[in-house]
Amino acid sequence: MKKDNVEVGMNESDFRKKLLGFLHKSPTPFHVVSCIAETLQEQDFAELKEVDKWDIKPGKYFVRRNGSSIIAFQLGKRPLEETGLRMVGAHTDSPGLKLKPFPIIRRKGLFQLGVEVYGGALLNPWFDRDLSIAGRLTKATKNGKIESIIIDAKEPLAFIPSLAIHLDREANKNRSVNAETDIVPIISTDHQFSGLDDFFSASLKKGETLLNTDLFFYDTNQAKLVGAKNEFLAGARLDNQLSCFCAISALLKAEPSKSCLVVLNDHEEVGSASHVGADGSFLSDFFTRITKEPEACLRTIARSLLVSTDNAHAVHPNYPEKHEKNHSPIINKGIAIKHNANQRYATNSETAGYFKRLCIDNEIPLQEFVNRGDMSCGSTIGPITASKIGVRTLDLGVPTFGMHSIRELAGAHDSFNLGRGLEEFFNDAGLAGEFS
Repeated sequence: MKKDNVEVGMNESDFRKKLLGFLHKSPTPFHVVSCIAETLQEQDFAELKEVDKWDIKPGKYFVRRNGSSIIAFQLGKRPLEETGLRMVGAHTDSPGLKLKPFPIIRRKGLFQLGVEVYGGALLNPWFDRDLSIAGRLTKATKNGKIESIIIDAKEPLAFIPSLAIHLDREANKNRSVNAETDIVPIISTDHQFSGLDDFFSASLKKGETLLNTDLFFYDTNQAKLVGAKNEFLAGARLDNQLSCFCAISALLKAEPSKSCLVVLNDHEEVGSASHVGADGSFLSDFFTRITKEPEACLRTIARSLLVSTDNAHAVHPNYPEKHEKNHSPIINKGIAIKHNANQRYATNSETAGYFKRLCIDNEIPLQEFVNRGDMSCGSTIGPITASKIGVRTLDLGVPTFGMHSIRELAGAHDSFNLGRGLEEFFNDAGLAGEFS
């Protein structure tokens, strides 16, 4: 069965094609959620609204919050407190450059738009790229109503030129990036636009007024399969849209009898502390509504398992010393289970052991990642969600190069195997009794 966004019953070739299409259509978290919602509706998932009263029966549903986070789930006929929920989590956001509320800068005959760095972006790769802009516009209609729409300019509209080496002879030895002054995109010559309303006039109808924006710049160079045998996936926002795609693809292939859930949170890259982030109430609110009684909620969570999927650091052949030698994931050699003694990842021996058994039984290659003890470790939504709702959690992900760059590199085979692993997880017959 073929759909525009995510495909059911994919082989590896189909999977890669659909993944590339998904990445191309999802330049911001708003587009990720919109694209996924469209796919879910095509597969007969009913949309729930948080403002409505829910009457949930066995079936397939999804709910959005802020247009940038989403929970998609299906319920089997058996009570949740008997089966638990098979849950997969990921995040919809990626580091980048976000438009400021009052961004207009005119200098030296050029029209520029000021940006704020979102998350821990690797800034040097943003220079000398063909950039477009996408995200959400909030406007006042001619009738005085407030309305939000998502936009994607698609065409290259902006550029951040490097300073020529003739003007900085030490550039290759010692060039830092000032996040306020060095990465201001050039849009046009000064006389072309009178203001921000003029710049976004194509998205405004007659009589409408632009009120505010949640807009991000992005590289118009599309995601591609690269390498001598197309064994690598190169693209923007692989961290963590790759995991979002794998999670939803797996959910669409879950058996109807299985109670399964995918939660995709915004704002992971900036700490998750928001009403749509993993440190907010989105998932706990869901459990309150779906189980109705506190006792049933606690019993359901006690039988559940969350697989937190977020990219891992592949060992870089030019910098092998940056990795712990016994735990250095190699690209296209398998999904990486992520461990950290200080709970930056939520994996423990039971959750890792369960997933190892699952992968061994289904011949899915697996690796293990531990950060060097003398280097700080990143984190995921895994420990945040685990502490927020008290669910057993496993952290894993696809080994990746260039994480937080404007263009990252992952293994095409690893990406497919993550999808396979999550599908087997959703359909595993033994989960309900694993931790009882």
